[in-house]
Amino acid sequence: MATPKSIPSCIITIDGPAGTGKSTVARSLAERLGLDCLDTGALYRAVSLLSLEQDVPPDDGPALSALAQTVELRFDWSDDPPSLWVDERNVSSRIRDLDVSSRVSDVASQPELRAILDAEQRRIAEDHPRLVTEGRDQGSVVFPDADVRFFLDADEAVRAQRRADQMANRGDVVDEAAIRSDIRNRDKVDRSRAAAPLVQPAGSIRIDSTHLTIEEVVERMVDLVHEQISGIGGSS
Repeated sequence: MATPKSIPSCIITIDGPAGTGKSTVARSLAERLGLDCLDTGALYRAVSLLSLEQDVPPDDGPALSALAQTVELRFDWSDDPPSLWVDERNVSSRIRDLDVSSRVSDVASQPELRAILDAEQRRIAEDHPRLVTEGRDQGSVVFPDADVRFFLDADEAVRAQRRADQMANRGDVVDEAAIRSDIRNRDKVDRSRAAAPLVQPAGSIRIDSTHLTIEEVVERMVDLVHEQISGIGGSS
């Protein structure tokens, strides 16, 4: 379904901590509204993977920035959801592994790298101006003037279980204690980092998904988007 041509540009942001279902919700919301979908966390995960492979410390901002600029990070928008490639390698599945997840918050805390990837996200939005974009700082830093900004949250235990279910569905070995510890550590790093810490953007709409299904979250978002943007399309 295409977004009406009367709305040439529409940016909707979804921010929130790890394990809230942002990626799944963003894809579903984008599909309902006829928009493209950007998973910004995948970019940081890709750099985290590269840092693992090339023994670059996750807290070495200049080295990480240099590393990110030695490769081509690109999404293949013909895939559903869009796949992420590092040069000629599809890393979409590998970047979800726990060894990558455990260092992504440290990697994403480096201001030098954030500046590079923020610019890349804005460039993507120029090519895909009708966009649902999700991450940690989309509504607070990257797109503060977005048409609609959401903040998705949930209890820690629920988020850990969702991440475990996601990994199990991929056939990965699941260590629930390690997953919960990882989420707790990521929360601490994400909220306390100096560069673009995780916060609920002022004026954004908070949705607590602890007791909601993905479908219920998406329905609520669709209704709220329709309240703020007339003629965007997608059924309520």
